[in-house]
This record gives sequence, C-alpha cells and structure tokens, in this order.
Amino acid sequence: MTLRLTTDKETGVAVLTLDRPEKLNSIDLTTATELTGTWRALRFDDAVRAVVLTGAGGRAFSTGLDRDAVVPQPSSPYSQDDPLLAIGPKANDLWKPVIAAVAGMACGGAFYLLGECDFVIADETAAFFDPHTSYGMVSAYESVLLAQRMPYGEVARVVLMGNAERMGARRAYEVGLVSEVTGAGRALEAAVRCASVIAGYPTEGVQGSVRALWAAKEAARERGFAQAPHLIALGNLPADRQTDLFRDRPRTPPRIR
Repeated sequence: MTLRLTTDKETGVAVLTLDRPEKLNSIDLTTATELTGTWRALRFDDAVRAVVLTGAGGRAFSTGLDRDAVVPQPSSPYSQDDPLLAIGPKANDLWKPVIAAVAGMACGGAFYLLGECDFVIADETAAFFDPHTSYGMVSAYESVLLAQRMPYGEVARVVLMGNAERMGARRAYEVGLVSEVTGAGRALEAAVRCASVIAGYPTEGVQGSVRALWAAKEAARERGFAQAPHLIALGNLPADRQTDLFRDRPRTPPRIR
C-alpha cells in the first residue's frame, strides 16, 4: 500500500497519508488507484466525518505524477488518459470536508489533490511550484485548479517561472492558497484540530455546505478542463525531449519568494 489511513472513531477524523517518502510522495499508477478507491470507500464510512490529507516524511507533500509511471495513451486524437484526474475527493463524489496539511514541496500534479481539498494548512517549510514549462509541458489542469484559489497574476507567475522559483508558505498565505501557516512540523496537528471541530457539527449541514461551495466554482473548472486535453496535445514536447530536459535540468537552487 502506498497510502496510510487512520481513523479516530471518537472525533470522527480520518488522516490519509501519502506514504512514499522515498519517492517524495509522487503518485504512481498504484497510488492513483488507491486514492480513488479510498475516497469512494470513505463515502460509506459514517464514522468518518472529516478527513485530513498529508504526506509522509516531511520533505514533500507530493511532487505529482511519478516520472517512472508509464501511462498508455489511446491512439485516437480525441482521447487522452490522465491518471490524476480521478485522485481527488470531489472527483469521487466525496462531500465530507477534506483539509490538506502540507510540509515541504508541493508541486505539479500535487495540485490535483490540493485543488479538491476544502482548505490548506502549511508549515513554514512548505514550497509550492509547477515545473511543467521547464520540461516543455503544458500546465493545463494544474493552472485551472490554481486559478480557483489564487489571483491570476500569482498563478501565472507560479506556472510560467517553472523550476526557477518557488512560492513559500508565507506568500502562499498572503495570496490565499493557504489558510494558515504553522511552525515546522505542526501543519498536521493544526489540520486535525480544525477537522475535529468540523466533525463535531451535524454532518448533513457540513456536507451540504461543502457541496454548495464546490458548485460555486464547478462550472468554471469544467470549462477549463474541457480545453486542457487539446492544449496539452498541441503544446507538449515529445516524451523523449521532456526526459532530456529533466535529465539536464540546472542544479541552481530555486529562488523562494
């Protein structure tokens, strides 16, 4: 298993941990399948009334899709398979509140998860970035999800600066991506504290509120996602060229802002 799920029956809070610290909690096809199955199973567990999502190890919440993952693509130009589209709670019809607790790096495909959490708590080590453009790839789904949480200019800077720059926890708080910044190693504790409060409220009202909030931004998200496959097909470099860029990436430390 690449996930860990622990449930406190007294508080009604479950903690779901991405548990591949040796791979910076990147998401391979097994992890993607496990995430989908876990979110769907949580719909039926009445003992769980709120969920905290985090990553093991402290170095990263998640670095997105595992570069070693082989994703077969259909030959039709009208079809494109993205294994990360179904890894979030909302994509799996889970309307129990989900709070993200972020430490270390959160980048690229991690935004598929963060974009479907209800709010994000980060510790002071957190750093957010999107490396797609550095490797000749279109940031499509990530851009849509980020644009629903931050002002346009901030999203554009994260997306276009690629690997050269990372958004620190404090700046992420200032622009609305993060709702609270804690000391190092304290984000999970803060997220569980919030989840415990929410889990103590009548669950129907909480889930209805989550559904209403998501509905407010669902239409814009769907329109953005509809464009994403075409933009990726047009703008991505061939896979071997992406690999070359990844292998030759500069070792200069990124700027943190």
